[in-house]
Amino acid sequence: MRWDHLGDDPVAPADTALFGTDAVTTRTFDTPEFRGITFHEVRARSIVNRVPGASRMPFEWTVNPYRGCTHACVYCFARKTHGYLDLDTGLGFDSQIVVKINAPELLRGHLASRRWQGAHIAMGTNVDCYQRAEGRYQLMPGIISALSDHANPFSILTKGTLILRDLDLLVRAAELTEVGISVSVGFTDQELWRTLEPGTPSPQRRLDVVRTLGEHGIGCGVLMAPVVPFLGDRPEQLRETVRAVAEAGATSVTPLVLHLRPGAREWFMAWLRRHHPQLVGRYERMYADGAYAPTWYQRRITRQVHELAAEFGIGPGRRGAGRTPVPEGPAQPEPTQLTLL
Repeated sequence: MRWDHLGDDPVAPADTALFGTDAVTTRTFDTPEFRGITFHEVRARSIVNRVPGASRMPFEWTVNPYRGCTHACVYCFARKTHGYLDLDTGLGFDSQIVVKINAPELLRGHLASRRWQGAHIAMGTNVDCYQRAEGRYQLMPGIISALSDHANPFSILTKGTLILRDLDLLVRAAELTEVGISVSVGFTDQELWRTLEPGTPSPQRRLDVVRTLGEHGIGCGVLMAPVVPFLGDRPEQLRETVRAVAEAGATSVTPLVLHLRPGAREWFMAWLRRHHPQLVGRYERMYADGAYAPTWYQRRITRQVHELAAEFGIGPGRRGAGRTPVPEGPAQPEPTQLTLL
């Protein structure tokens, strides 16, 4: 991959203030992979974030080296966060990517602080740290190395096959501390993938990541997210997905039903009107009370996936394999979850 023909365009001071940093450089790359994408390189002031409502989550601290995501998942709950920067939560979220170029050095300094107690750090819970931008900026090797050098436990949730670039670093880290890796695969339907997650590697390629990690001694769970009502929740679809997850050697499978928070809800419903207009009314009724599907529906999906997991022999994650990170945000009702490791 070539990274020539760079265009540098420092932004105005007002934009610098908006990003909350001392310096912002805007770049574009004239390559097919990034045509139409704008990168805002910032020197962040902090990198370790405490999760609001952490008592309801399986982690308390996160590191997010990017904001915005070229995966362009229509349903992404993190879309709303782009609005905090006065950036568009639709196409802007997919094409205006904020890159915290000093993330590794910031993290290393944070881990060395006397105040830091070595708590678990989750990554990929807001936007994917192995989205395509990581191929250019290569922030994760420095982040993983910092965590390894301090023997600090961590977990990664990703849809990106680029994680295999850092396989040697992950193997080393797993020898020094608790490492949990999860890959997100909500469905294996090819047509649904192409329209709903257009910037991601295919579900099969993601499952190949699960397989490869397992072959190198790193147990990998699958976050089966999202299970999409009326489009990916038929019994035969759930069976096919869980079967594929089992064949990839996943240590666990955790289903999460689609939730539609503000920002994502508007973008998803616009997509639904274009691709499946006959379902608009059903979605408006299902999500009439808020961002989450009814509890009875979540419980039904979890029960079905749990039963399929047992049928296909997917058990709990191996000891020391870490925990399954889930996206940030309000937790779903406890009965709807499989065990989070």
